[in-house]
Amino acid sequence: MTPTAIANHVEANNLQADPETKKKFNLFVGASVGPEVEDRWARMDMYVFQLELPRYGLVGNVKTNLFLERIERRYPHQVGKDISKGINAGRINFADKHLSMFPQDLTYGYYNLHKKHGDPRKPLDWAIVEATAITEEGHIVPGASVGATPEILQSAEKIIIEVNTRIPNLEGLHDITQSFVPPYRQPYLITHPSDRIGTTAIPIDTERVVAIIESDQPDNTGENAPENEDSRAIAHHLIEFLSSEVDAGRLPKSLLPLQSGIGNVANSIIGGLADGPFDKVQVWTEVLQDTFIRFFDSGKLDFATATSIRFSPNGFDHFYANWAKYKDRLLLRSQQVANSPEIIRRLGIIAMNTPLEVDIYAHANSTCALGSRMLNGLGGSADFLRNAKLSIMHTPSSRPTKSDPTGISCIVPFASHVDQTEHDLDVVVTEQGLADLRGLSPRERAPIIIQKCAHPDYRDSLMEYYERALDECLRKGAGHEPHILKNAFKFHTHFQEHGTMKIKNWD
Repeated sequence: MTPTAIANHVEANNLQADPETKKKFNLFVGASVGPEVEDRWARMDMYVFQLELPRYGLVGNVKTNLFLERIERRYPHQVGKDISKGINAGRINFADKHLSMFPQDLTYGYYNLHKKHGDPRKPLDWAIVEATAITEEGHIVPGASVGATPEILQSAEKIIIEVNTRIPNLEGLHDITQSFVPPYRQPYLITHPSDRIGTTAIPIDTERVVAIIESDQPDNTGENAPENEDSRAIAHHLIEFLSSEVDAGRLPKSLLPLQSGIGNVANSIIGGLADGPFDKVQVWTEVLQDTFIRFFDSGKLDFATATSIRFSPNGFDHFYANWAKYKDRLLLRSQQVANSPEIIRRLGIIAMNTPLEVDIYAHANSTCALGSRMLNGLGGSADFLRNAKLSIMHTPSSRPTKSDPTGISCIVPFASHVDQTEHDLDVVVTEQGLADLRGLSPRERAPIIIQKCAHPDYRDSLMEYYERALDECLRKGAGHEPHILKNAFKFHTHFQEHGTMKIKNWD
């Protein structure tokens, strides 16, 4: 309600048109935020200083001229098309950060090193946070996400609470922990996804609450990405692989806790598991999408923990209408806990995420198209992939362009930007097949990735590149991970020039 009211006021008074009234502010979000905030403000060229929503909570250095400002900085992840345009046009400074690290860096004071006014112990001037209830002690019961809300409220000088009376009181859904800085940090004593280590509400200093607003707005979400033939083929390969790991005795029959990213491939995998051979499955992940409802209803998902729920409007209606059915099988935590490397490694998570591209040695690019254009940000994928027992990257083998239905190869000679290194990935899977890379050297990995995962339109070109690079580098005594630097990005440069990665030759 508050961000919408701000935008309405700016538009009604044409304040964004006067350069003399514009000031700058930074937008901090636990992860993604609704389009009523991010995209609308970016389109209006408004700038806000320090603001957080793990879809809900906002924070900002926004004094009396709050309505006259414009986004200067945006951390640590975003999904809005308009704000992405602002980032790539150079109007907005963006730095994505591992989601497990953003809340701790906030409490360390890294985001207020240049703050010139206010309480130096409070990095943020304002927090706007949604609550489904306020307890008698004045503690906040969050909504369908936690994200970085505890750290945001801990770090803000002033707090505005929006109490959402449209949705049920979700008390009991959350497990809230507070952040401490070294040398006072404590281990997270979790050995099972259902373990509770915190409280059901967020404690706050009520002296810092300056306003309470009633809200009656639902989460502004769209439909989940639809499954397609490729995503279902990827899910099939993965379920076959997991079944073979169970048969080999490397995984229990109920698997190990699963982490799944977002998008149509993730939807297909979770949907496939709902129909699959595994029972009493546990989930330790970041975001739950609609297919998790189907997974719960199948009886095969025993318990799930996440930091946020992102159902479609119909999915939310079903969830709230059947709240009693799900409330004892689900727990929402802060992102610092949900993405904790300590817990991910202890539980032996099976991590599954979607990159933009993977190269022939298993370096993965999750963020920057053609090495430069930011799409969304790293999010929490690397928190999981670096520390999981099984680290899996799944992607279509190709993507269409305006002129070519397979114009972009998602398997490339050399990733144009590297977010997850070859050291972090165990499995690469496309609709073409699955490459199990565990225990293999770079020279062993490349032919397997090409033959198992690359689209047929690109398979021969990739093998020719690898064989040429191998021959040239072995002759130079540099054959560990062979590359021909003048050709390594030829797929990408050819795409920029011709709209397709289909090269005629490597010479």
